[in-house]
Amino acid sequence: MVSAAASNAQPGLKLHGYIGVMGIFAAETLLVMRNDFVGHWFTPIIWTFYILFVDALAHKIRGRSLLVDDRREFLIIAVISVANWWLFELYNAPRFWKSDLELWWHYHNMTGNLFLRRFGYDWAFATISTAMFETAELFGATLFSAQAKRRPINVSPSVMRVMIGIGLVAALLPLFVISGWFAPLVWLSYVFLVDPVNAMSGRPSIIGDIKTGEWRRLSSLLAAGGVCGLLWEFWNYWALTKWTYTVPYFGAIRIFEMPVLGYFGFLPFAIECWATYVFVRGWALGLGGWGSASICPTRARTKS
Repeated sequence: MVSAAASNAQPGLKLHGYIGVMGIFAAETLLVMRNDFVGHWFTPIIWTFYILFVDALAHKIRGRSLLVDDRREFLIIAVISVANWWLFELYNAPRFWKSDLELWWHYHNMTGNLFLRRFGYDWAFATISTAMFETAELFGATLFSAQAKRRPINVSPSVMRVMIGIGLVAALLPLFVISGWFAPLVWLSYVFLVDPVNAMSGRPSIIGDIKTGEWRRLSSLLAAGGVCGLLWEFWNYWALTKWTYTVPYFGAIRIFEMPVLGYFGFLPFAIECWATYVFVRGWALGLGGWGSASICPTRARTKS
């Protein structure tokens, strides 16, 4: 029996996929050669080429992708990604209460030009959710494409309301009680806060998935968070403009610059970004049109 992904598969890689592969190779080569421009802009450059490659690979396997079939949705994801990460920057450096304070991650070798610095921030931040969602779409069409449904898990409205309360407290506490120990709350709070709201409103949610026994989206997002997290830290380690971490627990045990326990944070981070994207897309932009198994609501092209 031929799978849906196999029946939609395209014969070759789209042009932007080859651009992505060559761009990754060229950027890494120039970094090794100590090219100053690439070294300082390495993070947004490498992730842009990564997104081009993964999108083209997803299109080859699935027969559709964001950059080929729905660029508007890709742009929405990128804009929400920027706003989402600026929220996390507030947690890391709560400037409204204390200035010049970075709790967990610290940027190095940033340009002194404020316009270029902001441009670099936003370009890099725009690649965060787009990279994870593109990777999750790829995993959903390959590694988890044949994942069978499991026994549904009922999550009652009362349980979801409790989750929302826990998420709200966890989201607010690190803003008012400034402590380096609260990093786990930042990476978990919006999962508890936003996903139940999405579920109760009838929008796509992880809770809604597991209530029907569908785990493919959750598996794909977790895997994407883990893979992208490892790549973020690998590529960041060699860059000239980079970030480092200080955390109060096992901070000296590191893989690249990241304390080893921090890698576990990339898993809920992927869900957090996706749930926030669903929330903003639905409530702020009023958009619908979701496919039940998709990470992102991509419209297939129609042939004339």
